[in-house]
Amino acid sequence: MLASSSRQTITRTRTKICAAASHPTLNLDGLIPRRTIHRRHAATASRQKQPQVQGYATLPPPSPSTSSPGDTTSPRPSRLRNEPWSFTPDYTFQSRHHVSLLARFQVVISGLAEEGKFIDCLHACKEMKKNGVAPDLLIYNDLLKAAARDGLHLEADGIIDDMRAVGVHPDRQSYHHLIYAKRALEADHMWSILERMQELRMPPNAQTFSLILERPLMSKNLELAVQYLSVMNARGIVPELQTAQNIIILATTLGHSRLALDLASAFEDESVRRLDTEVWVNCLISCAENLFAEGVSIAWDKVVNDLGITPDEGICLDVLHTVARHGMADLGTEVLRVLNEIGAPWQEHHLACMIEAFCKEKRLKEAFETLYVMRENGITPAAETAHPIFNVIKEDIDTVDDTWGLLNQLQEEGKGVDISAINAIIQATVYLGDLQRAVGTYKSIPDYGIEPDVETFNLLLSACIAVSHRELGDYLLGEMKKASLKPDARTYERLIVLCLTQTNYEDAFFYLEEMKGHNFLPTIGIYEAVIKRCVSTGDSRYTLALEEMEQCKYPVSQALADFIANAGNVPQSNEEDAARRSSS
Repeated sequence: MLASSSRQTITRTRTKICAAASHPTLNLDGLIPRRTIHRRHAATASRQKQPQVQGYATLPPPSPSTSSPGDTTSPRPSRLRNEPWSFTPDYTFQSRHHVSLLARFQVVISGLAEEGKFIDCLHACKEMKKNGVAPDLLIYNDLLKAAARDGLHLEADGIIDDMRAVGVHPDRQSYHHLIYAKRALEADHMWSILERMQELRMPPNAQTFSLILERPLMSKNLELAVQYLSVMNARGIVPELQTAQNIIILATTLGHSRLALDLASAFEDESVRRLDTEVWVNCLISCAENLFAEGVSIAWDKVVNDLGITPDEGICLDVLHTVARHGMADLGTEVLRVLNEIGAPWQEHHLACMIEAFCKEKRLKEAFETLYVMRENGITPAAETAHPIFNVIKEDIDTVDDTWGLLNQLQEEGKGVDISAINAIIQATVYLGDLQRAVGTYKSIPDYGIEPDVETFNLLLSACIAVSHRELGDYLLGEMKKASLKPDARTYERLIVLCLTQTNYEDAFFYLEEMKGHNFLPTIGIYEAVIKRCVSTGDSRYTLALEEMEQCKYPVSQALADFIANAGNVPQSNEEDAARRSSS
């Protein structure tokens, strides 16, 4: 005899088979795939090879406890200590025939909505209507979701109206789908939805505003996005992480570095979540590009020190520009350290920013020392590298004299003095019109164990032009030859202008031809100076200079044309002023 539990199982199964025979089977195979049996149960059913009755699961196999006493067949040994289950499997549990028709339609429409198949969702709703199934809130929300993915805002409005007509009340998620469907429309549509939600006592949350903000973010309307953030702040709502990051990145892209930094700091103060490193790096780049000193300092500390990110050379160079503009030498030192860590060799434009930063902070000794460090590292300072030093010491003669004490300190410390430092002093004395100090500075160069360069003589020739001292100019030209230094284009320009200051200016044409012979292109300033000098003295050779200007494709200014037309009666600009402009 069978055990009592087995008899009860057989009785229940027979009862269900009889009931299924009298009930027609629902035809939804085209809408939902047949439910698969658990692999463990399917494997057991295939081993037992039990027959099937009208698609229903068969009786469970007899357990070992109900086997006949006369059965001498030994059970198959198992490699497991215990069987995978210690109960009789019920293949009719959660069968698809016990799922309601509404639930099956919910599963179908939900899957179609996830795939964005709005038309297929409508076909499924048509089948629901044929079967007399009334849609519920889940069905309507799935329809709204499918319509919102394609931006079908008119269809979404129709679904909301249909919900009200059949007595289904939209919830917050319904209005979220409606907002997303209208993301391409103007802001007044969003405000109307918010008012409707307020009437239904559904206050918007962070997700609501995230959906509303998609429109201004896509159109790069930063002002409207900030306005929505202000509304959220007034309601005490903290924006979602991705929404906050998108707004901050938009602000950095549009060049509003201060606003982006304020938004980033405010979000991390109010939220428990942290912004991605990309956001802070964008803030650093934006602040550096806009030369925002405070923002660069805050963002650099956050990116490098807190987040442990190593900026690339481009970011470091932008930061160095801000360092030079605002005199942030300490931050510049950190930037040079980062450049060294990433293997980027120091270049002239890197250390030139440091020199300008030191000069902004009136730290001339460090600026002079940086010039020497450049030379020691194989970097040749350009003529403009020491220009910030000139801007500091050109104030008065006393400031120039105080500079010598700093150079002597560097020499005593064994750090050396670069010729660019001496050139800056010479340039300052020339600017102050003190020719004697300029020549004295030139004479003191050997005391520091260095030699003059071409720029040294160019500056001294500018001083000669200021006082029309042709003899000194010839002496300096001889000194250049003794030092085996070849004149450059600026040297020839100063020699020509110096000759034009004399009564006999024939040498100006000589140096002009020599300049062209060395493949130096004369500047437009040289030609204008020659033309004005010739016109003022009635020298017809100005026409040759005009022809050469045309060959060089230099434009003839209106002032020069008027000067020629009036035969030099128009007050001409002083040659000394022209020389100063060319030397600056």
